Amino acid sequence: MKVLLVGDIVGKTGRRMLKEALPRLREEYAIDMVVANGENAAGGNGITHEIMDDLLGSGVDVLTSGNHIFDKKEVFDFLDDVPALLRPLNLPPGTPGHGYVVTATNDIPVAVINVAGRAFMPFQYDDPLQGLDHVLSSLPSEVKVILVDFHAETTSEKIALGWYLDGRVSALVGTHTHVQTADERILPKGTAYITDLGMTGPCDSVIGVKSELVIQKMRTQMPVRFETATGPGQFGGLVVDVDPTNGKALSLHRIFYRE
Repeated sequence: MKVLLVGDIVGKTGRRMLKEALPRLREEYAIDMVVANGENAAGGNGITHEIMDDLLGSGVDVLTSGNHIFDKKEVFDFLDDVPALLRPLNLPPGTPGHGYVVTATNDIPVAVINVAGRAFMPFQYDDPLQGLDHVLSSLPSEVKVILVDFHAETTSEKIALGWYLDGRVSALVGTHTHVQTADERILPKGTAYITDLGMTGPCDSVIGVKSELVIQKMRTQMPVRFETATGPGQFGGLVVDVDPTNGKALSLHRIFYRE
C-alpha cells in the first residue's frame, strides 16, 4: 500500500497547498492513505474544528500534531471525540486526546502513532521510547502497517529513534523543524525513515513566519508578535510503499516543490 506523509501544514497557504496537491499526488503515486501534521494549520498555531473538518474532508485520513496542539483552546472541546486527530502520545496520563489510532484503508489495518521529542521542547514530555514500547506491544497482531510521526527538534534524537524502531514500524518520519532533510532511506530491518518531512506552507518566510518579524526580533531582542507569511507556497512530504503482509517498507520517494 502507498502512504503519503505530509510535513507541518502552516496557515492558509499550507492548507491551500495540501488541497491542491492531494488529487494530483493520489493519481500519480496511487496513494491509499494520507497522514499530515496539522498542528500549525490555524494561522500558524494550533487547529480549529472548522479547519480540522476541512483537512479531513479534503482527503487527509489522520492528522498528527505536536507542541502546538493546545494553542487553540477550543480543541479541548473536541479532541477526545476525534480519533483521527492525534496529540503526542507521551503526555501525562489524563491529558485530553489520543496519542495513536488504529484505522483501516482498503481493509488493511493501519496504526498511526504521534510522539514528541524531549530535547529543546517546550513541554516536559514523558519518555517516548517507553510510550512507544507500550503501544507497540498492545497492538493486535494483525496490525502490520505502523506509521510514526516523531515531532522533535534535534536531528540526533530523531535518528536515534529511527534506529530504535527499525524493523518494528513501517515508517518513522520527523516533523517540527519545518525544514525538509535529504536523508530519506529504508533502514536495514525495513523501516522507512526521514529526519524531517519539511513544511507545507509559505515558502517566502522563516519556517512559516513573516521574515521581517523574525529579523526584527533578532535585531532588537524585544517581544514581537509573529504572523504567518502569505504568498507562494511549498509542499513537503514522503511517499512510502509498504508491504501490508509484514509492514516492511518497499520503497520511498521524497516530495518537495515550491510554487
